[in-house]
Amino acid sequence: MSRSSQPPDLKKYMDKQLQIKLNANLLVTGTLRGFDQFMNLVIDNIVEVNDNEKNEIDMVVIQYLIR
Repeated sequence: MSRSSQPPDLKKYMDKQLQIKLNANLLVTGTLRGFDQFMNLVIDNIVEVNDNEKNEIDMVVIQYLIR
């Protein structure tokens, strides 16, 4: 899949619980509340799981970066 193709349609995941793996093996779960054409995500009720530690966060925007 080339980077110039259309991003995935995330509408079917709206208001659903997602598990997202981020850089540095950081794992978060939360509810998808919004997104844009650049695949930036708005996630509500985030729970960050790091080893045996859990950290609850209210709402975040996860920015998609292409390297």
